[in-house]
Amino acid sequence: MRVETAELVERIWARDASLWTGADEDRWLGWLDEPMRMLERVPDLLELAERTADLDVVLLGMGGSSLAPEVLRRTSGTERFQVLDTTHPAAVRRLADSLDVGRTLFVVASKSGTTLETRCQLDFLWELAGGRGESFVAITDPGSELEALGQERGFRLVVAGEPTIGGRYSALSVFGMVPAALMGADVEALVEGAVDMVTRCRAADSPGVQLGLRLGGSWLEGRDKVVFENPHGLGLWLEQLLAESTGKSGKGLVPAPENGKDGPDRQVAELRLDDDGLGAEFYRWEFATAVAGTVLEINPFDQPNVQEAKDRTTRVLSGHGRGLTPDTAEEGMEAVETLLAGARPGDYVAIQAFVDPERETIQGRARLAIRVRATSLSGGEAKMLSLAKEQGSDPALLLVDEPSAGLAPRIAEQVYAWLLEARTAGVTILLVDQNITRAVEISDYLYMLEMGQVRREGPRQAFADQLRELIRDALLGV
Repeated sequence: MRVETAELVERIWARDASLWTGADEDRWLGWLDEPMRMLERVPDLLELAERTADLDVVLLGMGGSSLAPEVLRRTSGTERFQVLDTTHPAAVRRLADSLDVGRTLFVVASKSGTTLETRCQLDFLWELAGGRGESFVAITDPGSELEALGQERGFRLVVAGEPTIGGRYSALSVFGMVPAALMGADVEALVEGAVDMVTRCRAADSPGVQLGLRLGGSWLEGRDKVVFENPHGLGLWLEQLLAESTGKSGKGLVPAPENGKDGPDRQVAELRLDDDGLGAEFYRWEFATAVAGTVLEINPFDQPNVQEAKDRTTRVLSGHGRGLTPDTAEEGMEAVETLLAGARPGDYVAIQAFVDPERETIQGRARLAIRVRATSLSGGEAKMLSLAKEQGSDPALLLVDEPSAGLAPRIAEQVYAWLLEARTAGVTILLVDQNITRAVEISDYLYMLEMGQVRREGPRQAFADQLRELIRDALLGV
């Protein structure tokens, strides 16, 4: 659908759902003017920051409720604010062991109020904190189960989100700005920068429209891999925004942070943190993603695969079924061969790592693989299913270390259910256990290979054999 730029700007601000699929897109555009609403709340945010300045803060959340706060945490350099966005037992144990519970504020963030991982984290830490409601803050949409629970348990504060904003578009709402205030970030500068970008995005030369049309136009030309840098972890947030918003109906922009820029399928997107600031950049990319959705002719605000995964996980947990067991090291080699055989020209191989987040050397290191366009390596549950299911024919490999390790039973059960859902979604699962150093060597090896050199069947097969051997060594601890 071809729309002139000026008309596109006008129709977006008129909340015209027919720009996309004509479904319910007009109900999910609250993020358009959220910065102005947040500007009115800046005094309250600053007061909250002052009242909690002597407390350590732990944010519990997943995906859209945690990624923007994590970027803000890295940008601010604060040491008294932590983000727990995983159910990995090692990470949860390490956090619990490090806390001075008496001077810690736990912020539970979930738009729906029913996010399973977040509720598991809350159950565990509520018990650890001795059930003291004064130590907890909830950020959730009005009428949610979490709102009711927070009121019932006497939480220090229950903050209502804007229900017309989806989770991945919530960086500039209370889901991003309340954590920003609690960590001592310059909330006023963040919001004012976003407000300025709102004004600029109303103009005919809207920076958001320009970026979005470049993203969509490049996709039409076959350049669907979006390469960008990752300053302060901004790429973590951007990965989810792009993959989850556009990855549907067999279409999608594939985020490839810190990946190679060369190749006929690559487009390079520049970040403007130095020019405009983080608040403005959050807004520019949200606007651009919505605009790109008009070119791809998809609904960039729904999340069918994410909701499907949540529903399936809930069913598994409610039935207490064990189902399929993830592949062991020996059994996994056949799955690896099947995975590699499925890679076709134009595909990408996504190597996903559900590992202890402290082992960040494994993240962002793998790059290119057999006759594919790009390889993406990510950690954590939130991005795994978005990337793995974005273009359903593309293969994905999930490396898992210490999948249960005897923490709280409900968390261990949830982790298992999540692994089962990943496998149901067509993701190959291999257990790496503790030998992550070998996995890093695999990533280094992949990075050294040039995609352009893997063309003929002979080199492709040789590389496949070498990759299988490296993975076998890592899994068997050789």
